[in-house]
Amino acid sequence: MLSLLRKNKTMISTLTLSSSFIIHLLSSSSSSTPISSSTIHPSHKGFFGSILRYKFKGYCSSRVMANSIKVVQNPDTISYLNQREAAEVDEILMGPLGFSVDQLMELAGLSVATAIAEVYNVKDYNRVLTICGPGNNGGDGLVAARHLYHFGYKPFVCYPKRTAKPLYTGLVTQLESLGIPFLSADDLPINLSEDYNILVDAMFGFSFHGTPRPPFDDLIQRLVNLQNYNEINQKRAVIASIDIPSGWHVEEGDITGVGVKPDMLVSLTAPKLCAKKFNGAHHFLGGRFVPPSIVDKFKLQLPPYPGTSMCVRIGKAPQIDISSMRENYISPELKEDDVEPDPFVQFQKWFDDALAAGLKEPNAMALCTAGKDGKPSSRMVLLKGFDKAGFVWYTNYGSRKAKDLSENDNASLLFYWDQLNRQVRIEGSVQKVSEEETESYFHSRPRGSQIGAIASKQSTVIPGRDFLHQEYKDLETKFSDGAPIPKPKNWGGYRLKPEFFEFWQGQTSRLHDRLCYFPQEANSTIKWQIKRLAP
Repeated sequence: MLSLLRKNKTMISTLTLSSSFIIHLLSSSSSSTPISSSTIHPSHKGFFGSILRYKFKGYCSSRVMANSIKVVQNPDTISYLNQREAAEVDEILMGPLGFSVDQLMELAGLSVATAIAEVYNVKDYNRVLTICGPGNNGGDGLVAARHLYHFGYKPFVCYPKRTAKPLYTGLVTQLESLGIPFLSADDLPINLSEDYNILVDAMFGFSFHGTPRPPFDDLIQRLVNLQNYNEINQKRAVIASIDIPSGWHVEEGDITGVGVKPDMLVSLTAPKLCAKKFNGAHHFLGGRFVPPSIVDKFKLQLPPYPGTSMCVRIGKAPQIDISSMRENYISPELKEDDVEPDPFVQFQKWFDDALAAGLKEPNAMALCTAGKDGKPSSRMVLLKGFDKAGFVWYTNYGSRKAKDLSENDNASLLFYWDQLNRQVRIEGSVQKVSEEETESYFHSRPRGSQIGAIASKQSTVIPGRDFLHQEYKDLETKFSDGAPIPKPKNWGGYRLKPEFFEFWQGQTSRLHDRLCYFPQEANSTIKWQIKRLAP
């Protein structure tokens, strides 16, 4: 990634950004409080307290974050650097702007690992071989391997021509301390797809000149040969190239036409001219460190990075045959002896697992209702409390769901926790919660949410968004004195009293686990019978 001009620069201590720490920062709030699983959350004091304190964020998780990566629809509007400009950018970064080699390398490697995790899920693409060259591009690969390890992948590294400088030896030590295997070129199979799912091409960057020497010429040829395996319908490993596909000309691309054809290209700082010749499915830009002075000097047109993401997609996402999309779930078996006899306790355990996994809004649930006409409707709402009495949420009593429930008090809830391969389905009858309970919850909400509940006449037709903003602004002025905001009469809570639970665990070959709880009355008490349903 970085120019060879950096080789003469004094090395400072290696930047010790911990991937696990970054994951923690990006997947949770510093104010988040661990939630005990020892007791069931009561509807208000226990669960409400936890749910209101817990701030749900979803960054950098391979599935959660995928939705946050903005697609730049027209890659022709993006700036591309030639070789001289790329070298000059590096010189400025490490000169007057005060960046060090190890800082830029750390950010570059993290960007690469993040981009890979956006596209290739850890279940199906677990084994990653990073092939590193002797220069800075190879250093980016070493950093990426470390982050991929902390993201849950199983990385391997081929680093045949090691650089004997403190920065690089330190990176090697970091990887070795994690138990990441280092392999020689001779250790690798001729068909790299036999042992690996992802191949990270970190051999040569934009400063490389000439013809690759052994063993890199052979390693590049092995990447090229993967296309041949693909042609005979063998599933092959995907190739992710860092900044420049190895063997390509920095400006003209694959001149011979028989070079590496990566599936993913992660451009760094700004795309190089050869990226215009990239025809793979996934082009990302990483290296979120370009200051305004460089943007202005080189008149760069770069896509904005969404949220806290370290990468952004360039161009449209590839077209996918929807009928071929499927997930082969891998989960521990869910056996009758493994679950609690009480479904409320079992739900508590699974809910705590979802919290611990850092899922975004694990209290989100699909609420399904039907009016007297029998027409069903569904929407996502947020669970705001649960105990033995039932599951609670709040809404406007003039909404579609409220109208349905006034005509038919039967409803169902569905929780889907994607990363855990779990669903929970709950059916039962619904009643309004007490006015006292509603008042208590309403005044625990942020003041803006209280005003929003009054401003929005839910499910009614309005002239436009400006109308809604004006309603909110008027109410904001009305309640600007800081006095308590009165709860609107047409707003309150519902509680579903369960009559049925289903706990679903995804398994391979669609042989999913489905354990259901049915209530049975005995001696004036309710006991739950567990039955398994065919998937």
